[in-house]
Amino acid sequence: MTCERWLERLDAYVDGELPKAEFEEMGQHLSECASCSSHALARSQLKRGIHQAGKAFTPSAELRERIERTVRPRSSFRGWAWWPQLGFAVLALAFLVGGAMLWPRHSQPGALISELADLYVATLASPNPVDVASSDRHTVKPWFQGKVPFTFNLPELGGSPFELVGGRVTYLEQNPGAELLFSIRKHMLSLFIFKDSPELGRAIGSPGESRQELSFHVESWSEGGLRYIIISDAGPADIDDLRVRIQQASR
Repeated sequence: MTCERWLERLDAYVDGELPKAEFEEMGQHLSECASCSSHALARSQLKRGIHQAGKAFTPSAELRERIERTVRPRSSFRGWAWWPQLGFAVLALAFLVGGAMLWPRHSQPGALISELADLYVATLASPNPVDVASSDRHTVKPWFQGKVPFTFNLPELGGSPFELVGGRVTYLEQNPGAELLFSIRKHMLSLFIFKDSPELGRAIGSPGESRQELSFHVESWSEGGLRYIIISDAGPADIDDLRVRIQQASR
């Protein structure tokens, strides 16, 4: 079976416009199809780049008026004499758009959540999403020793709807962290853990904040000097359930 029918709905999925049943169906397909997951990652990055560019810089009214005057037709123009003015306007607009696109993503509040969402999609698209594959927390936790500059605890999931898939080392702003992968009813959840800092807190958002990043639900909190972020296409109730279990294991 080709992926044509899935690709036709990919833009609607990234925009969060699919009905709930189709959204869940698409999420399941992306967790199984590396090709479609790669397309989803590329489109979400493009959408996010355009969104960040729009927030990064807004031309002033005076600058808009100057550009409009430059391109406004004048009766005294003859032949090709208007090309230099139009060329200036095109260059000015290109400068504005290009400068906005190059604006550092971390300068926008919550922008690092967008990067983590990209990492989550990349994990789903990878044929080897974890470096240590085990459902045993006593196997996964020791594997991170010496690889990340902190320690953490994982909850006992026996009898729960969650299953630990494994983990891998990841990086955010060149800082090493842990990504733990969990599954629940065919949905995948990524738990990111990094050393917390005021800068990281401001960039990611308020502790305990729960929100939606494009098509994914996000929950973030700070505890014991660590920053925890859960990203998934699972429902908010499942994400909150996992958060409670992780917090209990950390205390």
